[in-house]
Amino acid sequence: MLFAAYTCVMASVFQHSRTPKQAARKRAAFDRLLEPEMLKALAEPTRARLLSCLLKCGRPCSVTEVAECCSIDFSMVARHLGTLARADLLTSEKKGRTVWYSANAQLLASHFRELADAIDELTPQDGCVSDDACGCCEPEGDSA
Repeated sequence: MLFAAYTCVMASVFQHSRTPKQAARKRAAFDRLLEPEMLKALAEPTRARLLSCLLKCGRPCSVTEVAECCSIDFSMVARHLGTLARADLLTSEKKGRTVWYSANAQLLASHFRELADAIDELTPQDGCVSDDACGCCEPEGDSA
């Protein structure tokens, strides 16, 4: 019986799975939410550390404050904060000659929640190997 179930599952994988070419043509919320500029901004360790600092601070900080707490040259901090702001991870407000940056925490959290939900939509549930019914998996609530 175990061999029959295994064979059915393997047949289902080959019959119902998509090729990468077919998957690329399928549109999903994940495609819309995967923002390369945001991910690129977060991928650099110094920028990730600066964002973390601003998130934990919980208030707008000047470039000078951030540079002091992170022991990084002022000009590099300003450049990194600008990159994070262009990726919508920070908001900035100029008052006189000082630019104040704050982490866009709610937007960041919301975006990652939506991204996680989109990944869940693309992931087969409960061990099923395809998004088409193959008859191998019992529908939820029909267990005997």
